[in-house]
Amino acid sequence: MSFCFNFDVPAQTTNPDHVDGNTSQNGRKDNAAESNETHTKPTEPMKEAKEHLPPSDPQFLLMDAVFETVTTGTLPPLHFLNETVFEKTALEREDREKILSRTAEQRSDLISGVYEGGLKVWECTYDLLELLEKNGETFGGKRVLDLGCGAGLLGILAVKRGARQVHFQDYNSTVIEQLTVPNVILNSQEDDEIESEDNTKGRSKGKIQEDDGCEKMKEKNEVKDSNPPPKKRAIDSTQHPLLTKCRFFSGDWSTFLALILKTAPPPKYDIIFTSETIYNTAYYPALHETLHRLLAPDGLVYLATKSHYFGVGGGLHLFETFVEQRGTFSVDHMWDGEEGLQRHVVVLRFKTLKNT
Repeated sequence: MSFCFNFDVPAQTTNPDHVDGNTSQNGRKDNAAESNETHTKPTEPMKEAKEHLPPSDPQFLLMDAVFETVTTGTLPPLHFLNETVFEKTALEREDREKILSRTAEQRSDLISGVYEGGLKVWECTYDLLELLEKNGETFGGKRVLDLGCGAGLLGILAVKRGARQVHFQDYNSTVIEQLTVPNVILNSQEDDEIESEDNTKGRSKGKIQEDDGCEKMKEKNEVKDSNPPPKKRAIDSTQHPLLTKCRFFSGDWSTFLALILKTAPPPKYDIIFTSETIYNTAYYPALHETLHRLLAPDGLVYLATKSHYFGVGGGLHLFETFVEQRGTFSVDHMWDGEEGLQRHVVVLRFKTLKNT
């Protein structure tokens, strides 16, 4: 599967004042030399956060589903709904935000303040999965936040490998309801059930060449509407072991932070994942505040990103500069890709191990 950023950023969004908050939700700044301290609030209302409860009957979310499987070394296989199917069935899906139809009409991977790219699995997510596999990261007993989760593969990996609790957050409620939750439900099924279905129907399997020359092993599987697997029809979502450990949220980072802090006691996450979420700069303060308030004292933030996002102006250098100015986190490079458009995986941790 190939990836590209075809951002639909209207001309008026060149001024951060006109950019709404988002999960990838960082507004635009055209002048990279401008101080990171000169951020202004958007004139448009922020997107109010809310929690989404999984449906009691998940069957309809997987009806006639086409999904892919990514396998990375020794990591458990991760299943996710095919993004092309979303494009072809946009008008048939519940979408109060109208992002499915608008992205199809405009052929855009981002509509600033409306849709923030959550229906695609971007390259850096795979980079982070490979790093986690290489380093042997385990999640037993840990609390994990997948921030700007999109398809939710990073959070799903954590819960499949024993995380105590995983929270998923994305800007768009449609992404959470139509992609993230179904993907968690899909992965809640036993791997031998998936294998059984594949052996019955057959499957296509092959390496897909990506733009950067990196090969990822993926499988495509189809669940027929006329003959859904019995377990998918029968199991109530409350009985899924993975779902009982998960909570789902939509909204911009500022309102999400305010909502989650109402929990008694407020959560502190041992690990926070965030992938391809720093492509705009005006909302770096909201991201930084969220990480600052929600990371456990000895926790880690895994950030996967590109060096620069053309057309919107953000990237790792600007974010590192912003973090350095704030003086709260240290940034360690865990992996740096040198080929093509440079990509990176970095880890943020508190400079001092005190509860802030």
